Amino acid sequence: MIRVNFEKVRAAVARQWADDVLPSLSGLIEIPAVSPAYDRLWSEHGQLRAAADHMRDWALRIGLPGLRADVVEADGRSPLLVIEIPPSGGDGTTLIYGHLDKQPPLGDWSDGLGPWQPVIRGDRLYGRGAVDDGYSGYAALAAVSALRAAGGSHGRVVVLLETAEESGSPDLPAYLDDLADSLADVSLVVGLDSGIADTDRLWLTTSLRGALVATVTVTVADAAVHSGIAGGILPEPFRVLRQLLDRIEDSATGAFVLPELNAPIPPERRTEAATLAALHPQVAARFPLRSRAADDSDTELILNNTWRPTMTVIGLTGLPPTEGASVLQHGSVAVRLALRLPPTVRSADAADAVTRALTTSVPYDAIVEVTDLMLIDGWNAPSMAPWLESALATIGDEVFGRPPAGIGLGGGIPFIELLGRRYPDAQFVVTGAASTESNMHAPDESLNLPYAQRLTEAIAALLNANATR
Repeated sequence: MIRVNFEKVRAAVARQWADDVLPSLSGLIEIPAVSPAYDRLWSEHGQLRAAADHMRDWALRIGLPGLRADVVEADGRSPLLVIEIPPSGGDGTTLIYGHLDKQPPLGDWSDGLGPWQPVIRGDRLYGRGAVDDGYSGYAALAAVSALRAAGGSHGRVVVLLETAEESGSPDLPAYLDDLADSLADVSLVVGLDSGIADTDRLWLTTSLRGALVATVTVTVADAAVHSGIAGGILPEPFRVLRQLLDRIEDSATGAFVLPELNAPIPPERRTEAATLAALHPQVAARFPLRSRAADDSDTELILNNTWRPTMTVIGLTGLPPTEGASVLQHGSVAVRLALRLPPTVRSADAADAVTRALTTSVPYDAIVEVTDLMLIDGWNAPSMAPWLESALATIGDEVFGRPPAGIGLGGGIPFIELLGRRYPDAQFVVTGAASTESNMHAPDESLNLPYAQRLTEAIAALLNANATR
């Protein structure tokens, strides 16, 4: 890897963020580009297209030689902004991913703040989409500009900014099919939509859990009956449900019974969890607990959240509220289950195993239905090439003053798994700017501006490393 002058990169990044990025990013925040899942009339409202056009116009204005920016909008699909920058003398194609769609406002914002109102307070830029993740395209292009200003080299750079990530990226696979020929040689994927544990270092997302969400309905009778008349004659549907759920998860320990839903934890992920626990102890303290945590060990709690399967009942149908509940024995009860799966478990295999376990040899021959499935596959980062390890070490020394650290996430990001399958030979750097203080998806969302600038410097170093490896 050819070393780059980081002092020049830092100066160029600071200048570009102050003069170019902040005014345009503030304008992007003002666009209520709510993701399609939360706005059925998104096409008529035109805000997703407005956000893509806003970002495209800025990209074309900043003067990067040879830059092309096109908004693609196939019939019925959310817009996709594709920005391509030709190489400046290096090899390799870097694909940088971000998104422009946003969560809805979701609750009351603090005085003086609002979802579509960009406000800078101290080191933070407030507004919906600031950190999740309107900053991403700006950071990518500012990194290219700063790298060139510092005399570094980059290969071909392609920036993809979709407008339906908050809806599960339903349109991205088709767009990637359309772009398959032009994106056949991707050697580095940089994802900028993930989370970080703090703003002291570069955090690398090393794994993402998958998910299986389903509704399970148990029916024992066609109607509810007075419990004094039917109790002991009709089986209680909630008891049947409890027995069935024990086929998935041991209710005494929380351990998953079905082998298809478990996976071995790689040694390197155990090491990462121990490192994270040492850097940020008292993992459970950030939650409003009124009980003990699920384990006494911070490392084990992290592994529980990132590599072990968990089950949460997120919805219940068939029972009335406790206040005013009548003494009826109900004929049917349904729960909505959210199962988080280990990164290496295929969600389709998990769905088959769960459906089979819940619908075979059912107590009392009750009717059990498993419906409305939503499946998300997890992801485990591939091994790093020596050139990437060297580049990350340099970024730790020159940009953050601390070595990077790995972090597994308990949730899923569908597009990362998708890109992992598309580019099995590529190196991956999945990171972001969203810490717990960023209020991602919540009121008072904000972007830490100094961290965003350091992340921009890191992207410049990665581009240089991929081009000169």
